[in-house]
Amino acid sequence: MHQFEVNTLLPIQLGSYDISFTNSALFMVLSAILITGFLVYSTRGRALVPGRWQSMAEMSYEMVANLLRDNVGSAGRKYFPFVFSLFMFILFGNIIGLVPGSFTFTSHIAVTFAMAIVIFLAVTVIGFARHGAGFLRLFFPHGAPLWTAVILIPIELVSYLSRPISLSVRLFANMVVGHVLLKVIGGFVIMLGIFGVLPLAVLVGITALEFLVAALQAYVFTILTCIYLHDAIHLH
Repeated sequence: MHQFEVNTLLPIQLGSYDISFTNSALFMVLSAILITGFLVYSTRGRALVPGRWQSMAEMSYEMVANLLRDNVGSAGRKYFPFVFSLFMFILFGNIIGLVPGSFTFTSHIAVTFAMAIVIFLAVTVIGFARHGAGFLRLFFPHGAPLWTAVILIPIELVSYLSRPISLSVRLFANMVVGHVLLKVIGGFVIMLGIFGVLPLAVLVGITALEFLVAALQAYVFTILTCIYLHDAIHLH
């Protein structure tokens, strides 16, 4: 499990707080640099007929824009920069983690929970800012009989408070399971030597599947963020 170990690269102590620069932070910075480089390089020409790189950048842009438009509506347009940045950050973090010798920061619950709790708090603040105390109507569906409040409100409240947990655990668990599986099967290939052809073939297939999972998990995290924004803006 050493592939999930967080190692200190640059010790930094701020009073009683350890804010050392770690391998996890290094790959977060690397992801941000690669995202910036990818978008700048892809859009530098702004050709009428887009090339391969510009097409990929435009597809990413359009996909996130469509997610916001379909799930939040025109009111979600102002949140596009944040949602797009979130999608690209998770996507690049997941894909970089598949490179041998790299580090997958999305495989740590501390990282995924930090992102999830920021989204949860932001959505809650947006909800109260737009609706005031009326945001509490989210916990009691419109049109439901009043006598069901004693049942529905606790259920809706628990469901709402569990959002950052489910959002973070989903991403973290999928990344950990995939990497552990690759490590285990890769070990069989080495142990079996010339007879490891079958495990090697399985490993290639699982690696291809992991690239799909990396993109899918970034998509799921993003679409759930859009759904939470919808609830905050439009309530039910």
